[in-house]
Amino acid sequence: MTPKQIERIKTKINKIKKALAADKKHWGGHYHDGRGLRYLPPEQYLKIQDYTGALRYFNWFSKNFPDDACYPVFLLEWTITLFMTKRKKQAEQKLIQTFKSNTYIIDKFLNKDFKHLDKTETSNWEFESLVEGLPYSNTQEELLDFTNWLEKFIVSDQFLIPTNKFLELQILLKKQTD
Repeated sequence: MTPKQIERIKTKINKIKKALAADKKHWGGHYHDGRGLRYLPPEQYLKIQDYTGALRYFNWFSKNFPDDACYPVFLLEWTITLFMTKRKKQAEQKLIQTFKSNTYIIDKFLNKDFKHLDKTETSNWEFESLVEGLPYSNTQEELLDFTNWLEKFIVSDQFLIPTNKFLELQILLKKQTD
């Protein structure tokens, strides 16, 4: 990436931040953000590999949108950021949250075939189609360390126990509604 491209991305991040500040001012000190601008900066930070900037943004996001469930790609970006800033335990928890928000996203990132389970998918964030255009994958050189960690973590008990429990509950819910 050229310095000019990096500068354009930084400008884009600043424009989004200014729009969010204007939104807060417009709504009397509270955010409304009906356009979803709050979800855009992490992708930009990751493009320029500014993981510290992304972490600052996620800290700001947590403070200002504490009840936001987030969408799966955003959660994956958060997981990548936590891993890249050496916050492994937090990255593990965020990856579990990411999986629970969309069970297809990890397979998509790793370029694996999707596991289709007869489970409930009550939110549009849970559908397979959401991850079709995922801008991250295991083939990206800058994400190789993350990919290696991810491949090891998803076969560990720390990941399998909570995610299998989650899947069991989703399957039970599906059977209850059928």
